[in-house]
Amino acid sequence: MTAIRTHTVIDSPIGALTLVAAGENLCGLYMAEHRHKPDESTFGDRSTAVFGEVESQLAEYFEGDRTEFSVPLAPVGTEFQKRVWDTLRTIPYGETWTYMELAQTLGNPLAIRAAAAANGKNPISIIVPCHRVVGSDGSLTGFAGGLERKRFLLDREHGGESDVLF
Repeated sequence: MTAIRTHTVIDSPIGALTLVAAGENLCGLYMAEHRHKPDESTFGDRSTAVFGEVESQLAEYFEGDRTEFSVPLAPVGTEFQKRVWDTLRTIPYGETWTYMELAQTLGNPLAIRAAAAANGKNPISIIVPCHRVVGSDGSLTGFAGGLERKRFLLDREHGGESDVLF
C-alpha cells in the first residue's frame, strides 16, 4: 500500500522550500527553480500536519545549530540512486568530496558519471547533502537549486556569515 503524499511550503534563507511526505516520511525537499523537480501534482494535498520536526531541524541547520538530520526519509529512486543518496549522508558537515571520491566510496571509481547523475537527481536536498560534492578541482559544479544556493550552503557549513540569499 502506497502512503498518502502531502506537502507544505516553508520559507528559508535560500528561498521557498517545498517539503513532500509519504505518510510520516520525508520523500522530497525542493527549492524554487529546482531542476528535476517532479510535477507538483504528485505532491499531494497541502498540509502542515507531518512537517513540524522537519521544519524545526531545517531551522536549526540554517541557524548553524544542527549538523546532522534525524527525520525519517523515503526517497524514491533506483537501488543505485538510493546507494548514492545514503553515501551522501556520510559526508561530514563542513566538508566536501569530489565526484571521484563519491564514486570510490561507492566501490566503483569508474562510476563517476553515474554517481554524478544520481547526485543531481537527489530528491531530498540539504538533508541528503548533495551540495557537498564538488568538481575534481574544488570548483562548484551542477546543483539542482542553482550554484548560488550551493555556494550559500557550503559557506554556511564552513562558518560563513551570510544570513539570507533570497
